[in-house]
Amino acid sequence: MVYKVNHQDMSNAIRALSMDAIESANSGHPGLPLGMADVATVLFTKFLKFDAKDSQWFNRDRFVLSGGHGSMLLYSLLYLLGYKDITLDEIKNFRQLESKTAGHPEYGHAEGIETTTGPLGQGIANAVGMAIAEKLLSEKFGKIINHKTYVMAGDGDLMEGISQETLSLAGHLKLKKLILLFDDNDISIDGPISKTDSTNQAERFKASGWNVIKIDGHNEKQIEEALRSANNSDAPTLICCKTIIGFGSPNKQGTSGVHGSPLGESEYKLTREKLNINYEPFKIPSNILDEWRKAGVRNMHERERWGEDLNTLTKEKKDLLYQHEKKEITNLVYENLYKLKANYMSDPKDIATRKSSELTLEVINSSSEITLGGSADLTGSNNTKTSNIQSIVPTNFGGRYLHYGIREHAMGGIMNGISLHGGFVPYGGTFLIFSDYCRPAIRLAALMQQQVIYVLTHDSIGLGEDGPTHQPIEQYQIHMSLDPQVQLKQLSVGN
Repeated sequence: MVYKVNHQDMSNAIRALSMDAIESANSGHPGLPLGMADVATVLFTKFLKFDAKDSQWFNRDRFVLSGGHGSMLLYSLLYLLGYKDITLDEIKNFRQLESKTAGHPEYGHAEGIETTTGPLGQGIANAVGMAIAEKLLSEKFGKIINHKTYVMAGDGDLMEGISQETLSLAGHLKLKKLILLFDDNDISIDGPISKTDSTNQAERFKASGWNVIKIDGHNEKQIEEALRSANNSDAPTLICCKTIIGFGSPNKQGTSGVHGSPLGESEYKLTREKLNINYEPFKIPSNILDEWRKAGVRNMHERERWGEDLNTLTKEKKDLLYQHEKKEITNLVYENLYKLKANYMSDPKDIATRKSSELTLEVINSSSEITLGGSADLTGSNNTKTSNIQSIVPTNFGGRYLHYGIREHAMGGIMNGISLHGGFVPYGGTFLIFSDYCRPAIRLAALMQQQVIYVLTHDSIGLGEDGPTHQPIEQYQIHMSLDPQVQLKQLSVGN
């Protein structure tokens, strides 16, 4: 008699690898992988559209692990599904120097990692950016671009201020293909969430225009029904997955003690025993691994059909889609910028730098369709909206200018997501002084080497009328020489 692999076997494979790697490294966060393994199993084996053999398939669903500390959940999935970069040796080298399996997922280190996460809340913003990019491209190219964005986030992600900025914009824009899987376990590092927060997250999301579903995050049937419902929603969906952090650990589950520390040898053995994981560390039984590998390629034929559909596009449409996908800057952009520069060199004019920025953007936006502009409620001051692009509104995604509202941090994180998704080169404006509001997102863009452009105006320390709150003195000091004489020279340069 052949033993049939069930859901529990599949999810326990994630738990086993996660525990094995964390215990071997004597470092890591077992709570999230143990708690969300059931949700991840249903998502990746029945709903997520991807092909492990072609990780760059442009029309794949995107999955973002916003709680990057739970990285072993993602690494376990990537190994089990057959992504070539995450081998068993990489799993064994978790958190070791120069391994691809860093303590928090890093974009570019391995296929299947859609973004760098770790600073909480950033992944939610990235996912919103990905959903925006998908909706814009779908509006332009029709059904050839049609996919979902899933983000897994915990209590910590939702406490960060960037989460409110981004979820309110996502609800306003009606990003119905965005699904947030909330690891609702009521635990953070310091202990029960009740120590620090009493927010009704479901009502909070509803107030921002989200569809909300509550489920038992360890019930396979409820998880499946919730995901199916979310896939048919007319609004972004929050699925509150009530889970037990460190699920399966007899003495630590449900406590902060399982959040960010290894289980320890004794508890590790007890947990494997309780979960009926009776195979050796790092050795997933072949029948279970086979089922996971099948899940990794279950969308292969759909990907192939997508390639065939691509060939039905006109050459003009196909070339344009290629430009978007590769974010290709055509020669026309360079030619027209050269003409602009030549004109002003032959007939110089005394104009403000933000006005010259606008004139440059005017040429770029008229010469290419891959730019996506925006501003954090300072459009008229930043001069970021040119005459040749229209505003994006909930009822019309045919434009190329996004009004981010007074959400500088969200703007940065969303632009990172837009760039990571592919299709557009985003630029966003605010005052230089307010770059501090989005500094974590700017830093992550640099770490991921993303082409995200900031138009930071009002950059003079001579902003007298607005007073010291708007004078970017500290921002200049960060970049200035330590030599006082050089500082004087730098300050004497016109801003």
